[in-house]
Amino acid sequence: MTHPDMRRYFMTISEAAELVLQASAMGSGGEIFVLDMGEPVRILDLARKMVLLSGFRPDIDIPIVFSGMRPGEKLFEELRTLEENTASTPHAQIRVFSGLAPQPETIRRALDDLKRAVEERAAARVVSLLQQMVPDYTPSMAVLRSQPRREAVGA
Repeated sequence: MTHPDMRRYFMTISEAAELVLQASAMGSGGEIFVLDMGEPVRILDLARKMVLLSGFRPDIDIPIVFSGMRPGEKLFEELRTLEENTASTPHAQIRVFSGLAPQPETIRRALDDLKRAVEERAAARVVSLLQQMVPDYTPSMAVLRSQPRREAVGA
């Protein structure tokens, strides 16, 4: 396991398929739907239950080892952020994002800027552009450590 507090959402295939079909039936084109997937499950609890269901004792018969989180990995999944508004739909488990969508030309310009920064291997600019495009993006420590140190201005 990566971390003892890691949490993820789980749905059965039939639950997910039903919600996706319901959302596709109510869509008219271009909407972004958010599915209610219940409460996130702590992966450690799930691992322990699976060990028990296999007839073994967790941490005794089968050790649970923590390897550490990978770069960019989050402890908790976020279906939406506080800045993103959703509206209800006729289905209690399906919401739709509301608000203005970015204009295609704005997206194209931002992607062109990002492509240029990548081609120039300007890592700091890539991170900055990503933060502008996705306001709640926080680079991992691995990404920040890979950034060249900036010299103090006027030093």
